Amino acid sequence: MTVEHTFTVSGMHCASCGLLIDDALEDLAGVEHAQTSLRTGVTTVRLDPAVITPAEVAETIRSTGYGAALQAPED
Repeated sequence: MTVEHTFTVSGMHCASCGLLIDDALEDLAGVEHAQTSLRTGVTTVRLDPAVITPAEVAETIRSTGYGAALQAPED
């Protein structure tokens, strides 16, 4: 079972920034899909919570050189 989480990402300057983030996230075990939008400054990640946590995803985004914060789920 996968769940979707959204992260606010700061520090991106071009489309390549988003691709770098997506590639790093999709290399992680438990991440099914990642999509980053430069326009909105948001990364959406579909992950298996039994394998990886949102905190680990945020840390991976930070390790690529960008800021990352998990957004609160919408009701």
